[in-house]
Amino acid sequence: MSKTQMLIAISVVLLTAGLFTLAESQTAQQQLIISTRDQVADEFKNVPCKNQDREDAARALFQKMGASSSEITVEKLKGVENLVVRKKGTSEEKIIVGAHYDKVEDGCGAIDNWTGIVTVAHLYKTFRNVTPNKTILFVAFGREEDGLVGSEAMARAITKEEKNQYCAMINIDSLGMGAPQVTDETSGHKLGVLAEELADRLRIPFAHSSFVGADSDAHSFKAKGIPTLDIHGLTKNWRQYLHSSSDKVSNVNMESVYLGYRFVLAALVSVDSAACSAYR
Repeated sequence: MSKTQMLIAISVVLLTAGLFTLAESQTAQQQLIISTRDQVADEFKNVPCKNQDREDAARALFQKMGASSSEITVEKLKGVENLVVRKKGTSEEKIIVGAHYDKVEDGCGAIDNWTGIVTVAHLYKTFRNVTPNKTILFVAFGREEDGLVGSEAMARAITKEEKNQYCAMINIDSLGMGAPQVTDETSGHKLGVLAEELADRLRIPFAHSSFVGADSDAHSFKAKGIPTLDIHGLTKNWRQYLHSSSDKVSNVNMESVYLGYRFVLAALVSVDSAACSAYR
């Protein structure tokens, strides 16, 4: 076991035992449904390995987390379908939490990006019985691998008048290998600082990373002027796994996925608790 894997395992043990307080304690007046490590891991027993099955599988996962059929909207935008589950807040200010459900031809897409879809679905479950300050849009984007088609279509549909209502977009792409990291090219500076501060408070391993020339769905919203936080859980040998036959369930580190879920949850609660302009 590497030093990073050991730190991840220890961090998950501490999280599960409740030995330190997460940022979600800020919402202590309401009951967040915190998923366990085993509940998150359970979603990897039947990962859809065919691209044509991914959208329906993402829908089924949201339904498993408690979303009714009427709550799941299919946004059909110029040759792409995004799944959106809206959790109404006390205001019309909005936070987007997203991950892409499609995959490349090779491999099963377990890391890239079923880990993201599982995380977004469990975040919806966490907020299911509470009323956040801001309306949260839990989104499964289509055709990311074809050039960010789904996220760009959604970002383009946001008008100039609506843009200021969008407080942040948190993107989750490829957890399951290492500790949570922020991709600096596709993240806003202020949200990157928030992520670093949260990791320090939670005492979990964390790093900034650079993927020059690489893109993710966060880019579509950053280009629109919306604050973004782009989270992954890759390690330096990620090229051996992503977009290859090695992207399969047996290579997913469940502790990494669970740590990513709890980390993004802390970030989401922090953004929800702040003024909409705080991270611009």
